Amino acid sequence: MVAGEASGDVHAAKLVRALREAAPDVAFDFFGAAGAKMRGAGVDAVVRADDLAIVGLVEIAAALPVFVRAYRDLKRAALHRHPHVVILVDFPDFNLKLARTLKQQGLTVIYYISPQLWAWRKHRVGIVKKYVDLMLTILPFEKEWYAEHDVTNVEFVGSPLAREVHPTRPKDEFCRAHGIDPTKPIIAMLPGSRGKEIWRIMPVMLEAAAEIVTKRLDTQVLVAVASQKDLTTVQAAIDKAAKHNRRLPDILRVIVHETYDALSSADAAAVTSGTATLEAGILGTPMVVVYKTSLLNYRLLEPMIDVEHYGLINLIAGKRVAKEFIQDELNAASLSKELLRLLEPDTNAAMRKELSAAAEKLGHGGASKRAAQAILDLVHQRSSHEALAE
Repeated sequence: MVAGEASGDVHAAKLVRALREAAPDVAFDFFGAAGAKMRGAGVDAVVRADDLAIVGLVEIAAALPVFVRAYRDLKRAALHRHPHVVILVDFPDFNLKLARTLKQQGLTVIYYISPQLWAWRKHRVGIVKKYVDLMLTILPFEKEWYAEHDVTNVEFVGSPLAREVHPTRPKDEFCRAHGIDPTKPIIAMLPGSRGKEIWRIMPVMLEAAAEIVTKRLDTQVLVAVASQKDLTTVQAAIDKAAKHNRRLPDILRVIVHETYDALSSADAAAVTSGTATLEAGILGTPMVVVYKTSLLNYRLLEPMIDVEHYGLINLIAGKRVAKEFIQDELNAASLSKELLRLLEPDTNAAMRKELSAAAEKLGHGGASKRAAQAILDLVHQRSSHEALAE
């Protein structure tokens, strides 16, 4: 099993547990590129996925030796241990190359969570067609897209987030724990999960927060992050803003490991493009989608992107439910204006209704179980064919 980012690590760990539950009498041996969640689920980490979570063409180029070493270590381990199946989870720039290599060595390759080929660099569909035995997709339009490109070994299992994204406690209890007034406006800000993302996006979010409180003094702001490392980066950005005498909200809380509670409690949110927009959509939190990378990365990547929307929740909805501020469009004036608009009761209620409709398209839970069963079915099928051949 190979995952390379935090979201892939979470989904892969759920899949490991689902496989064990689906076949309790089987002695599974999982190994590969594993993050903290996968390691906790019992995956032997030949490579630590934590070291591979790098974004941006320039940054990836600088870290190329890390990727080359990981690639070689995983290839060596796979050829030595010869697994019944290789499960690649998202992380396409790395995993599509690994798929080709391991398939050429005679291994069965399953891809869980399709690369976003429909969004950019569509030519890579040829790699999937030739080197992937089974593609398990989590977005409702992907199976049809693959069929249009003559790839039929595809199964839609539903989103692993569906019915699994929910707050852990009531809004009043969460607010009380963090010194927040649940009767006053609450805005959540999700600046991303990578250091350089946070450094580029968090200052704009803080500047927008400063503008918002000049118009609505009672607004409270929550900055939700997934790890202590992200907390350090966010706190440094807040300290820098304070040194520049920027007026920040009186209630500004950095929330760690409670993103779902923060989003569920918020009246509106600014969400960095990625899986978090789906999570906010499932929770029904009115949002604006934001993203900013380096100018060089944007100029290199933007011409390759071929979708109408950046935000996953908008792609699922099939229309621009949440406004998107990408790169130069992301500034304090536009962000603060949209967040204030989302606090208006009628606007807020209308978006919640549209988000609910979009979330319904993701399925009704059980994605990890369906993926596990599809994997076991393929392994059984291949094993039966091998037995007959003997």
